[in-house]
Amino acid sequence: MIRPRAARAAARAVSSAPWTCAACLSRRGYTAQRPDKVDLPDHRKLGLQQELFITSVYSPGSPIFLPNGARIFNRLVDFLRKQYVRYGFQEVITPTIYKKSLWAKSGHLENYADDMYSVTANTESRQGCCHSAGGEDEADGDYGLKPMNCPGHCLIFKSKLHSYRDLPVRYADFSPLHRNEPSGSLSGLTRVRRFHQDDGHIFCRPRQVEDEIKKTLDFVKSVYNVLRLGVSYRLALSTRPKDHFIGSEDEWGRAEDSLRRALEASGMEWSVNDGDGAFYGPKIDIILKDSDGKEHQTATIQLDFQLPKRFELEYQAPAPELEARGETTEDPALLAEYGPVRPVMIHRAVLGSVERLMALLIESYNGNWPFWLNPRQAIVLTVNTSPPVVGWAEQARDLLVGVQSESSSELAKPTGFAVDVDSTPRPLGSKIREARTNGYSQILVVGERDAESRQVTLGKERLSPVEMLERMRAMTDEFQ
Repeated sequence: MIRPRAARAAARAVSSAPWTCAACLSRRGYTAQRPDKVDLPDHRKLGLQQELFITSVYSPGSPIFLPNGARIFNRLVDFLRKQYVRYGFQEVITPTIYKKSLWAKSGHLENYADDMYSVTANTESRQGCCHSAGGEDEADGDYGLKPMNCPGHCLIFKSKLHSYRDLPVRYADFSPLHRNEPSGSLSGLTRVRRFHQDDGHIFCRPRQVEDEIKKTLDFVKSVYNVLRLGVSYRLALSTRPKDHFIGSEDEWGRAEDSLRRALEASGMEWSVNDGDGAFYGPKIDIILKDSDGKEHQTATIQLDFQLPKRFELEYQAPAPELEARGETTEDPALLAEYGPVRPVMIHRAVLGSVERLMALLIESYNGNWPFWLNPRQAIVLTVNTSPPVVGWAEQARDLLVGVQSESSSELAKPTGFAVDVDSTPRPLGSKIREARTNGYSQILVVGERDAESRQVTLGKERLSPVEMLERMRAMTDEFQ
């Protein structure tokens, strides 16, 4: 799932264009003077403050997630995995590198080579005992790091026979992807070289295309509502590029018409980006704005008639000629004839780049994370440092995270919650202020009475760890 070469080149040109015009220079100087402008949230600064991620000169464009950032990342991925059950996706795991012959077959080597990383194996020093050069490993020297998962999913679909009754087949993949973005365009989590995408591919019958696109738009809407992004995104139909596309104009026309009908049926406002489609098909892009008003593509739905043709994908169906056109018949003679039909492939990503969506969420929440996503969900504060108080605070924390059971005979059952303890010898007021500054959702207090009654204090309430755990689970289940 990619942007066309023309769009990538334009973005690079804009990012590197100098201010040379006198009129532009004067405007730039004027707009720079905004003394009363409020500093807008910046995910790069917030990421450091909240200890979410760092970057390194040793791997430019590859963010390093710290424990807090990894918690958010994993919760987003786990949230999507649970939705896959509802929308019928099966998760697969695919290789990070493939031989360049695969990328030649898919068309990426011709249309996307400049943005791919090549991997060359040192085969000369690893010859077999007979120094043979033939066989399966003959061309093992040339590989490419995958920038997307679609060719791998085509290999999976092709690995077994399919009937029309099996379709649609839906695969999902969270494998890391690599794209050779220019160093000048790299920025925090929004423009990176290594990233994860909730990548999915649907192989369906021609008559199922519009229904699958509608379901995917519904998938996007439900997820973005949970993430509190329901009103801040727009839809755009990206059509055939002028250059660097595969397939006939007639195929592109039919694909664009299918997307238009699905957009009309969605009831949402949408626009057209002429010539901004991927090289293999038109697409619907979901576009969000960051705190600066800059737009970022997140989710995408792309229609593809080309990769199934290149990989010779097929399924068996009655009346194959009518099936290929998405038409039906009741004629027994036609239905008695079975034959191969090319499936339609739909590329879809709901979060898009998980890293990019995290950047937008970091700025959108600005430290006020909802409980279910918060990397600092709860903290237990001690009133003093007496052994009974500190001991119970640590035991309460262990019960909330599930590493200790109230019954010593039971196995530990981790809850997945992030709970810390602050037993430092400081005034309670200072600890509470620091916990609020650090963004903890639930601030629990333990004193002498709590230690005696085996409870924790939350505001004006006293709860047992079991009661507190049930409350935290309810908040998570309701995405609070």
